[in-house]
Formats: sequence, C-alpha cells, structure tokens
Amino acid sequence: MQIGIVEDEAVWRDKIQAAIEKYCRDKNIVFKMHVYSNGRDFLKNADDDLLFLDIELAEGEDGFEIAEKLMNCGSQCKICFLTSHTELARLGYRVNAFRYIDKKHLEEIDEALDFFLKNRIQDRIVFCNDTAGIQIKINLNELILVETNGRKLRYLMLDGSEHFCEGRISEAAQSLSPFGFFHIQRSYIVNLKYIKEVNSREVTLCNGIKIVIGRVHGKEFKKEFFKWRMWFDN
Repeated sequence: MQIGIVEDEAVWRDKIQAAIEKYCRDKNIVFKMHVYSNGRDFLKNADDDLLFLDIELAEGEDGFEIAEKLMNCGSQCKICFLTSHTELARLGYRVNAFRYIDKKHLEEIDEALDFFLKNRIQDRIVFCNDTAGIQIKINLNELILVETNGRKLRYLMLDGSEHFCEGRISEAAQSLSPFGFFHIQRSYIVNLKYIKEVNSREVTLCNGIKIVIGRVHGKEFKKEFFKWRMWFDN
C-alpha cells in the first residue's frame, strides 16, 4: 500500500506521518510513505493508493484543485482531506472525497485507514505456497474461510474450490485481519462479508457451513462484526 501526505506545515506533517506509521506498525501493514510540502511535487509522482491532503496549502494552492487534477488523469487514489475549517468539507462532493479529518482530531486517521483497508478487500490479492511449494494467488474477495488442516491451511473459495497451503493460522489471521477477516476460533478464520446468520453460539456462512464462536473470541467478534455490518451491510 502506498500512502501520500501533502501538508505545507512541518508540525502537521510530522504528526500525520507519526499517526499513520503507528497504525501500520500495530496492524502489521506493509506500506510506503511519500510526504510532500506542496501539491506541485506530489503531482509529479502521484501514484498513491491513499492520500492525506491539506485543503489550504501555502502559495495559494487549493487541495480541491489538486484532487480534481487527480480525477482528470484517471487516478483511483482515495483522498482524505485535512482541514482546520470543517465548513469547507461541504465542497468535497466535487471530487468524491473519501474522508474529512479535522486536524484537531487526528485520531480519526485510524478510522479512515480501517475503512480504506476493509474497502480494498475487493481488490486484494495474497500469495501463499501450496503443498507442492508452488506460489498461488488468492483473491480475498472470493475467500470464505481459512481453517487448519493437519499441518496445513485450507483456503475455501466462494466457488467451492480450495487451496492447501503452508502457514500457521495465527500468522494468517494477523495478516488478514485488516481486510475484514476474523479469527473466530482456534481453527477458523472467517470472512465477515460472507456471514449469513449469527447467534450467541455460532455463525452460519453463505455456503451453509456453521462454525462455533470460540469462547475467548466472542466479545471481540461481536464488536468487529457489528462495525463491519454498520459500514458495509446494505
């Protein structure tokens, strides 16, 4: 993941960068950071996935104009506008803003990153080695669950196909958790997107598989599942 920051004030650049770096370290997210003090330099190398962009920059630069230039060149970059004047947020409809973050509340950066990463599940591809040592691609949008299978991991796909790969389920859970997956019990990781029904004891997935909710995971699962449905369930 490539993350850009365009902010003309050094003190804010440092605070924003520190918040993003902490989030990525805590979530074990692999990322590259590009930091700019002005829009001109950013636009010369604009290839980020997510951009934190100040609305009011020095020398008369306008964050909305920078965003429009990105749109006009076909960029798929998502933009989080940074501002000390929240009344400017109403203008963001012009550029389909992803988020607005008040500089007085930089803790909102974590929520923006959460939402962005879970949104990106639609495009996310992971790689793992199968039992023959061959690297295979797994589209997370098509992955229903991961379960332990002896000393291997079984990846069950939406079309019923399956892949048996090397790895530990604890490590898989850590790498998948930012993308809408939950380690629901010792032997299973589930894609929250494909949970059809939930009760106090178990979940039922879209393919009819029922999985018991682990006792130590129950409280955290309910919180994560509620957040997922609140954001994405139509």
